[in-house]
Order: sequence, then structure tokens, then C-alpha cells
Amino acid sequence: MSASMPVKVVMIILILASLWSWLIIFSKGRVLANAHNKAKKFEEHFWSGVDLNKLYEKISTQKNTGSALIFEAGFKEFKRKQTVKSGGIQSIEGSDRAMRVALSREIEKLESSLPTLATIGSTSPYIGLLGTVIGIMLSFHALSDVTQATIALVAPGISEALIATAMGLFAAIPAVIFYNKFSDKVERIYAQYDAFKDEFSAILHRQIG
Repeated sequence: MSASMPVKVVMIILILASLWSWLIIFSKGRVLANAHNKAKKFEEHFWSGVDLNKLYEKISTQKNTGSALIFEAGFKEFKRKQTVKSGGIQSIEGSDRAMRVALSREIEKLESSLPTLATIGSTSPYIGLLGTVIGIMLSFHALSDVTQATIALVAPGISEALIATAMGLFAAIPAVIFYNKFSDKVERIYAQYDAFKDEFSAILHRQIG
């Protein structure tokens, strides 16, 4: 609290950055865990032998995400092409396009806020370093007005400088750790969605074969 005003500003910025990153960490953790569980639950139901038309009728009235949304988009386009008698190949191509678009949008949603974590993780140490530099500069500036330098004169400035460095690391380290963790989890979910898309596309191929 007794730090100089420039260093206080740096500390406030780092505190806000840390709070922001933890809000993202908690919310994104829940979102990714929910996405994985929903995809697993839907695919278990899908592979249980349920009739595809009945499954589509059931989920088409719901707000779907993940694998369910990919299935809905693909089967809806497949049925539409079949209704207008566009031909088997056209039906599959249209279905594949619809599923790719749905998959891309789902992954885009899952990746939201991750760039913010990356930014906090990469910039916080430098912001803390700025506070360090300012604190040391002020400490040396205080020596210009005295005839005899003592540790008591520079200790407060160096102390606040080191605190700014520590706060920068405190904000950056969790952001970097969870950014890498969430990025890996998004990649796994993408692989899960993509595998389901390919398997469902193969089923549609067999239906027109």
C-alpha cells in the first residue's frame, strides 16, 4: 500500500489480469468438461442402435451442441437432399459440408477466451518487469537528494519492485498452465467430434449404397 503511484498502477493491472484469467479458467473448465460429457453421452446413445430418424426427430426440437449438433446438421441436410431427389452423392456431399460447418463452429466456441489467457500469460511478466524497472529507478532517484546512501533509502523501492515482479509471475503462471491444458482438451474434443463426423458419414454412405 505504501508503494509509489506508478508501481501501484502496475500492481492493479496485474491483479485485474489475474482475476480475469481465473474467471476464464473456472468458466472454461466447466464448459470443456460439459462438452466432453455431452459428446460421450450422445455417442453412447447413438451407437446403442437407435433409429436415426427417431433420434433426429427427438433432438431437432432441442438446443444441441457438440456431436448432437453435428448429427442434426448432417442428417437434416441428408434428408433435405433426399427429399428433393438430388442423388446419393449430392446428399452425402451436402451432409459432409453441413457437418464440417457445425464442427468448425463448435470448436470456435470452445476456443473462445483461450487467446485472452494466452495474452495474459505472455504479457503479465513484462508488465511486472515494468513495475520492477520503475521501482528501481525511483530508488536510485531518491539517492540523488542525499549525501550518504544507505540501504534504508533504497530498500522500499527495491521491495516494491520485486513485489511487482512476483505479481507478474503470479498472474502469468496459472494463465499459461491452463491455456496449455485447455488447448490440449480442445484438441481432444475436436478429434472426438471429427471421428464421429467421419463415422456418421460412413453410415450415410452405406444407406445410399
